[in-house]
Amino acid sequence: MRFEAGLTAAAEAVSAHLAQVLGDFPAVPVVGAMGYAAGGGKRLRAYLVLEGARLHGVPQTRAIWPATAIEAIHAYSLVHDDLPCMDDDDLRRGQPTVHRKWDEATAVLAGDALQTLGFEMVSHPDCHPDGGIRAGLALSLARAAGAQGMVLGQALDMAAEAAEAPLDLAAITDLQAGKTGALIRWSAEAGPRLADADIAPMSAYAQALGLAFQIADDILDVEGDAAQMGKAVGKDADRGKATFVSLLGLDGAKRRAETLVQQACDSLSVYGDGAESLREAARFVIARRN
Repeated sequence: MRFEAGLTAAAEAVSAHLAQVLGDFPAVPVVGAMGYAAGGGKRLRAYLVLEGARLHGVPQTRAIWPATAIEAIHAYSLVHDDLPCMDDDDLRRGQPTVHRKWDEATAVLAGDALQTLGFEMVSHPDCHPDGGIRAGLALSLARAAGAQGMVLGQALDMAAEAAEAPLDLAAITDLQAGKTGALIRWSAEAGPRLADADIAPMSAYAQALGLAFQIADDILDVEGDAAQMGKAVGKDADRGKATFVSLLGLDGAKRRAETLVQQACDSLSVYGDGAESLREAARFVIARRN
């Protein structure tokens, strides 16, 4: 299946699975906020889980659990990132952020619940019959999402905003390897983990892909259209934040992203033509407009 069709199919499958899971939860505002927060988006992380699983012969009936889990974790991070104490955003995906639609307490709790839901789903018996495989998924997800991964990147990002001197290129690369890259890397590694196979090719692919994704985000913050992106643009420059664009220049950032995409594609050589859709995904990352 080509990338665009696969991305659409992944989004539909994850949305249906999430609705089914949340359908068993109480009909209270925090659950409504969970579904709202996890709705929409590109579902690129879920796609990476499902496509990596396909490459390794893992059925979608199993892979849908970690695919939905990573979208829940990603949604939790966005809900908290939008809060007034962090980025203080009013819009996400063209809609009011959770704390604007409900209130700050509901947003905090919805984020908390989405985070724990992610771990519940990778620990579910339907994810894999082998408890050791499920434990490995949960352990690696904890490391990717926590203070060794995404949360570390977010903390470094907040500290950088308060620092007197802007970050250099190496520091920004390390920061984004956690903030953006850690969950993308886990998504790509989930397929081989489910198959108890070597994660190295998918890990190398995702490391380059995640950095290219963030550089593309920095470029979109300069060139993007707020209506098309569904959120404010130009915020990095307004805050005086160091970004790949501010350090490399717009053309330099684009060249760096293109190099990373080529590195990502080259990492998939072990899979031959079977990984062509993942190569298309890498090219999509720097061609997207939102």
